[in-house]
Amino acid sequence: MIGLWLNLCRFSLALVFIFSGFVKAIDPLGTQYKIQDYLVALGWSEIFPDFLPFLMAVFLGVVEFCLGVYLFFGIRRIIAPRVLVLIMSFMTPLTLWLAVDEPVSDCGCFGDAVVLSNWQTFWKNVLLLVASITVLKWRKRIFPLVTTRLDWSIGLYGFVFVLGVTCYCYYKLPIFDFRPYHIGADIREGMEIPEGKRPTVYETRFVMQKDGEVKEFVVDDYPDSTWTFVDTRLVVKEKGYEPPIHDFSIIRQEDGEDITDIVLDDENCMFLLVAHQMELADDSSIDLINELYDYSLKYGYSFYCLTSSSDEDILRWQNSTGAEYPFCLMDNTTLRTMIRSNPGVLLLQKGKVLNKWGVNEIPDEYQLNGPLEELPLIHPNSSLAYKILMVVMWFVVPLFLICIGDLAWERRKKRRQLLSSDNEYDNNIINPLNNN
Repeated sequence: MIGLWLNLCRFSLALVFIFSGFVKAIDPLGTQYKIQDYLVALGWSEIFPDFLPFLMAVFLGVVEFCLGVYLFFGIRRIIAPRVLVLIMSFMTPLTLWLAVDEPVSDCGCFGDAVVLSNWQTFWKNVLLLVASITVLKWRKRIFPLVTTRLDWSIGLYGFVFVLGVTCYCYYKLPIFDFRPYHIGADIREGMEIPEGKRPTVYETRFVMQKDGEVKEFVVDDYPDSTWTFVDTRLVVKEKGYEPPIHDFSIIRQEDGEDITDIVLDDENCMFLLVAHQMELADDSSIDLINELYDYSLKYGYSFYCLTSSSDEDILRWQNSTGAEYPFCLMDNTTLRTMIRSNPGVLLLQKGKVLNKWGVNEIPDEYQLNGPLEELPLIHPNSSLAYKILMVVMWFVVPLFLICIGDLAWERRKKRRQLLSSDNEYDNNIINPLNNN
């Protein structure tokens, strides 16, 4: 019974940590944003440098994935269970605090793939803590799935794989997009409220500044040009049902007009340049962005730049990049949710996301050689089954080859030992006869 319970705990922990580490690895920026939320809630955001949350996000994804691999294959049986107990001993009381005080909406344990309430997260961690203690107590009874010689090979490959996935998804975009703005998503449908449900009422407030005075305004009371835009924020006026997309609101910077319906109802293709913080935006692809804007003018496609930056930052961006496209204001969190790149580009048609590109993937003039309807850009290969197959192939196949190689080596070694013993036996028989 102990063996059955031990292996149930072992493989459950392994699968949970492999999945948790992987979803963090494919979305390192999302994990970074969640860590920043934690630091703000704890009042530590000013203590740590800006780069530290990202490093913590990468480290957390790599550690969780590797621990899961170690447990699954039964390697590192001394260190892995101890680290697991330490992690769960820290996370369990932390999530209890989250459940009681609710400083953040969810813990982000599984990224955007699986969203749990704070209480669900706490009880999940209680079970994982019990499982990790079980594995630690009876770790000597864990049977390995590979020989001792493969310990370092599998451990190293797990580390290289998850770190490679992290770098790839950071340079481009997450392989799997679990957010409501994924390719193929209909933004309008994501905003709908099921029949009989009372929606949560939000109010967009604009933080403006004039002569040292900072004041908030609503859309109907948007001030004149003598006020300087600082920030926007959404305020819950009345709590109710929250659809997947509940904060999609586009305000034209020029006159403060809400053009959300104009954007979502446009039957033609439309480019949305998303730069949630222009002061931190990567400007390495400015030429490609300007070429994309020229392309949109040539073929009659709308083009808007969405940002949460201030008027001064927008003006600075225009002066440094030569941008001539119109600017619109949106909530910063919404923009970061739309695309994990600063800047990034979304291609929409009647509110449906046709494609999206990070700053390192923006199409160039060679790809934009005709109307979008005639180009493959409008129909990207985003099949979920294909993506899952590729990830499995990249992870499982090399491990399978390593195991096959080890098995072949082991058989060859046994064959040599058998031949050696046979030769020794023959020699022992022949030599006495010769002596006689």
